[in-house]
Amino acid sequence: MIEGFTASRIATNGITLSVHQAGSGPALILLHGYPQNHMTWHRVAPALAEHFHVIIPDLRGYGDSDAPTDTPDATAYAKREMARDITGLMDALGISRAHVLGHDRGARVAYRLALDMPERVDRLGIIEIVPTGSFWASWSADLAMKAYHWTFLAQPSPLPERMIGADPVGYCDWTLESWTLAKSLDTFAPDALESYRAQFRDPARVAAMCADYRAGAGIDRQIDEADMAAGRKVAAPVHFLWAETGFPARTGDPAGLWRDWADRVTDASCVSGHFAMEENPKAVLDAFLPFFRA
Repeated sequence: MIEGFTASRIATNGITLSVHQAGSGPALILLHGYPQNHMTWHRVAPALAEHFHVIIPDLRGYGDSDAPTDTPDATAYAKREMARDITGLMDALGISRAHVLGHDRGARVAYRLALDMPERVDRLGIIEIVPTGSFWASWSADLAMKAYHWTFLAQPSPLPERMIGADPVGYCDWTLESWTLAKSLDTFAPDALESYRAQFRDPARVAAMCADYRAGAGIDRQIDEADMAAGRKVAAPVHFLWAETGFPARTGDPAGLWRDWADRVTDASCVSGHFAMEENPKAVLDAFLPFFRA
C-alpha cells in the first residue's frame, strides 16, 4: 500500500483492476510501467494527493489486477485495449476528464488514450519514453543492446516465459538494478521491491508482461505508424520528463520526437536512471506539479 491510499477492485472493460486512491480535486491518473506496479509511485503520490484526486491502477497483467490470457493475434495487451481499461475505470468512478501521467509502459497507455479519446484527457505527462513507433525507428546497435528486452520479451510464447521462469526473482532484480543510475537495488524501498518480485513469481504475470511487449512489437507499432502517416497528434498539452542516461536519451533528440506527435510539448531532463519516481522524486514533483496545476 502507498501511505494514505485506499485500495479497491473495480470492474472495467471485461476485467477487474486493482486501484489505489487518495486526495480530492481534479482527477490525476498515474500509470506505472514495466517491471513494476502501483508501488513505483509511492514516493510522489502522497504529495500529488495534496492537490488532486490521485487514482493509481495496476495495469492489466500487473500488480493485483486481472491478467487475462493473450489472444492469438496478440492484441489483449495492445495499448489501445489497455487505454479502454482506463476510460472504463473513469466511467466507473464518474470521471469525465482527467490529467494522466504515465511512466514506461503506462506512458504508452497514456498517450494512446490521449490520441484515441482526446475528450477524456486534460493534460498528459510522460516520463522516460518516446512513442513506440518512433522508438523502433530510432534503433541503433547501441540502443538495441540497451533495450534488448523489447525483442526478448516479444519472442513467441513460451520462450521468454520459460527463460524468465528459470530464475524469476533473479531476472527481476537484474532488470531493476541495471536500469538504475546507481546500479543498485538499494534504490527501491523494501516493500516496493518485494511487490515487483512477487509479480515474477507468478507465471501468469510473466506471461502478461511478455504479451505487453509482443503488442509493442506488433499491433502498437502498427497503430502508431498509421497515426503518424495520417498526421494524427495528441491534442492535450504534453510535458515530457526524461532521464539524462535513460532509454529516450539514446534516441538523440527525445523531445524532438515528441514534437512530431503533439503541437504543445514542453520537456525537462533529470539526473536519474529509468525509474525517476523512485530515484529522483523531487525532479518528478518539480516537473509535474506546476504542469498539472496550471
